[in-house]
Amino acid sequence: MRLSERVSRMKPSATMAMDAKAKDMVAEGKDVLSFALGEPDFPTPPDVCEAGIQAIRGGHTKYTPASGTVRLKKAICAAAERDLGLTVTPAEICVGNGAKHILADIFGAMVNPGDHVILVAPYWVSYADLIELFDGTFTAVEAPADRDFVPDIAAIEAAVTDRTIAVLINSPSNPSGGVFAQEDIAALADVAVRRNLTIISDEIYKHILFDGRAHFSPAMVSEEARKRTIIVDGVSKTYSMTGWRIGWSIAPADFTKGLGTLQSQMTSNPNSIAQEAAADALLGPQDAVEAMRAEFGQRRDVIVGLLNAIPGVSCRRPGGAFYAFPDVSSYFGKTLRGRKIETSTDMSMYLLDEGLVSTVPGDAFGVTDNIRLSFACSTEDIRRGCERIAEALAG
Repeated sequence: MRLSERVSRMKPSATMAMDAKAKDMVAEGKDVLSFALGEPDFPTPPDVCEAGIQAIRGGHTKYTPASGTVRLKKAICAAAERDLGLTVTPAEICVGNGAKHILADIFGAMVNPGDHVILVAPYWVSYADLIELFDGTFTAVEAPADRDFVPDIAAIEAAVTDRTIAVLINSPSNPSGGVFAQEDIAALADVAVRRNLTIISDEIYKHILFDGRAHFSPAMVSEEARKRTIIVDGVSKTYSMTGWRIGWSIAPADFTKGLGTLQSQMTSNPNSIAQEAAADALLGPQDAVEAMRAEFGQRRDVIVGLLNAIPGVSCRRPGGAFYAFPDVSSYFGKTLRGRKIETSTDMSMYLLDEGLVSTVPGDAFGVTDNIRLSFACSTEDIRRGCERIAEALAG
């Protein structure tokens, strides 16, 4: 059976592919430690789980409006006021089946063939493929390690063409942990207003910040900037609800209406039970959010210290999210245990086969020198994994 050219161009998610291979090896009886998947290892908070159970018992098992329930939208409005100081209306919110689905909706609603989007490299693995799925093009502006993985805003403006419609940022960043400072966001907002661009701001990790950093959204800069900003968010990372599949956008009402129309023809509504639980997560106690953030901070310190102790490995301290993104390029061109290492993909495959440690190559994120390790796992596993990496790199 023939596949369309559009689907034939797509690549499987590198994170999912590496995690699947690791699980296959585990099924074969191998003791693989997986640092590939960006999924918190904490349970969903008990009160949120109970809200899901009560939603089932209360009969919340039918269709909802395609773009989400009024209750969840009002909860998102309340959270936006609490976390961002923004007054948002339900008409500005579209709820989807996770933030990835919302991003697909956004590109489907805004990208015409040949339209151009600017990304920041390293970027999350799905951004580029989603843009190309809708026949768009992209340019990646480098966010170098010596700038803590935050790009020069002047470089972003220099990448603007007459077909550029949007800039997509992710702060804190997956995979680098880079965090845009308030002045960077303000400068980007100025570019967007002057150059008639939309800012797509993926804020899914905004509650996972370290060292006293604060989140700042482009929508907070000015009313003009807010009119040009689409916020993407969800409950997956903040509340450890990856499997519940609830994400949303906050955008001008006219654009949001288009998202809802598209979604009504693609998937209809998000899961009704998960919507009820997500509303309770947003409106209920936030103690679990801070507890998880604090634990991630401790794990960050452990993994960065251990990685930097390995000869030839250099790892910056991420300012947010739960990923370490070490530079392993000093090993490129070398032969380890009979295997030539030329790329980050070679390195990730070598560490999986020889060290039984699953990572994601930087090639998947638009850069060449790094690999990504998620520290959304126990400190014990972090120590064991870094020990295995050190042994494998010793040859």
